[in-house]
Amino acid sequence: MSRDRLAAARVSSIQESIERINSNVHQIATLHARLLNVIDDSQAQDSAQLDQLAADTRTLNSGIKERIRALEGLASSGPDTRMRQNRLTFVRSKFIEAIQNYQRVEQDYRVKSRQRVERQLKIVKPDATQEEVTAAVEGGGQQVFAQALTSSSRYGESRMAYREVQERQAEIKKMEETLAELAQLFNDMSILIEQQDEIITDVEKNAAGVEHDTEKAHGKR
Repeated sequence: MSRDRLAAARVSSIQESIERINSNVHQIATLHARLLNVIDDSQAQDSAQLDQLAADTRTLNSGIKERIRALEGLASSGPDTRMRQNRLTFVRSKFIEAIQNYQRVEQDYRVKSRQRVERQLKIVKPDATQEEVTAAVEGGGQQVFAQALTSSSRYGESRMAYREVQERQAEIKKMEETLAELAQLFNDMSILIEQQDEIITDVEKNAAGVEHDTEKAHGKR
């Protein structure tokens, strides 16, 4: 297979993986909406599906990054270099868009999950301070709920609120981990793009130099 056809095949494969990421993220957003609005027996199943989609997307992200890195060698030498470079630039931009879209989905869910925690906390303690709200969002708040659970008149309501807060806290922790991974991936891609662009620029300069020297040599004949 020629260098150009090999590069085109690899770009096509990467695009298919990016489409799969976008599909996963769409499903993740749908599950986020359900988990925010429904607290019942189906939540465990939705959470398990969410974890599976996140794991699959994490694997795809890692694989695509390495496959884009490998494309640089094909894009920077041989005939039709400019066409392969354009393909590399295109697929990199699509991957960056997919990363940013995933970041937006996770950030939106984090904001809404934090708001849910605050609402549940204020069910049992309407005058909760901002410090207590922050503590609950970050995984604390047990003391506030423990005090509310000692009140028989509010026991059932407080127990349900506390259960949801615990679930939201676990989800927020996962989101923070995912967002940290995406931020690192975005940073890795930024560095990779800078390195690849430097190589491509050097190749173009060398090619221009060879062309200039060739024309100069012909002119002396």
